[in-house]
Amino acid sequence: MLPAHARRAGRVRLAVALVTLGMAVGCSTAPEPTPAPAPSAPSGVEGASPEHESSTAHQPSSSAGADVAKLPAAHVHGVARDPGSGNVVVATHEGLYVYEGTKPNRVGPVIDLMGFTVAGPGHYYASGHPGTATDLPQPVGLIESRDAGKTWAVLSRGGQSDFHALTTAGSSVVGFDGEVRATTDGRTWVDGALDGEPRTLTGSRDSSTVLATTKEGLMRSTDSGVSWRWEDQAPWLLMAAFGDGDSVVGLTPYGEVYTSSDAGKQWHATNLVTPDAQALHVSGSGKDLEILVASGRSLLASTGGRPFEPLR
Repeated sequence: MLPAHARRAGRVRLAVALVTLGMAVGCSTAPEPTPAPAPSAPSGVEGASPEHESSTAHQPSSSAGADVAKLPAAHVHGVARDPGSGNVVVATHEGLYVYEGTKPNRVGPVIDLMGFTVAGPGHYYASGHPGTATDLPQPVGLIESRDAGKTWAVLSRGGQSDFHALTTAGSSVVGFDGEVRATTDGRTWVDGALDGEPRTLTGSRDSSTVLATTKEGLMRSTDSGVSWRWEDQAPWLLMAAFGDGDSVVGLTPYGEVYTSSDAGKQWHATNLVTPDAQALHVSGSGKDLEILVASGRSLLASTGGRPFEPLR
């Protein structure tokens, strides 16, 4: 077996040749998201599985004429379900949208939300760039909403940080603005030592564990993003998200869905496939595990391992 560093180097070469992972989707000049490659995985790619060639892989489907939830914008940087209201919220270049049924309605000011995470009922953190009608700094730094996105307040690093990846882990907020940084009070930051540039960050709601998906592979921190180590047995993941407890879901560049029940140490392939994913959110665990994906121009959902369906 090749040593870990050689396997990671192989992943980099394959990533360059096959798919652009785009560590930080550009701001207003960002290109359209790169479609997932056609489902024929080269041999030896970690994260690829036999489902590529299986006719039984569970592809998203929809019913003709059904009213489904469409994305409010071409670029989506975050999707979540508010644990208090149960509403689905989507973060975009044009601000935050909340779904009432299948209709998205914008709430709050126009902010280019590059990073977004839900900390609790109606409690959100975000980062990005201000709209012309706001008096927020450029970039906004770390901003917080306590009223489900209606109003935002700058906590720190206004004019300094544009966190393209943002998550919470226990009582900490962890973000990436060129460096990984962590804070417990929203104002005082500790720099982390992440050996890679994260496409996504996801943190446990119950502990200080954080996972980072990078071009080279999956990395793990157990101290809220300060120190990191490689997870060499993990599949090659484009994005990952914690659910409840130690449940985690990961998506490969091909749209394959993997799950973990031990906070990302061991992973299991599923028959689920969701192409063209832009953002991922997970809640619950076991048979109640819900996976939300902003995919193409629709919101897709899978609950309890059932095939993805457009959100209705």
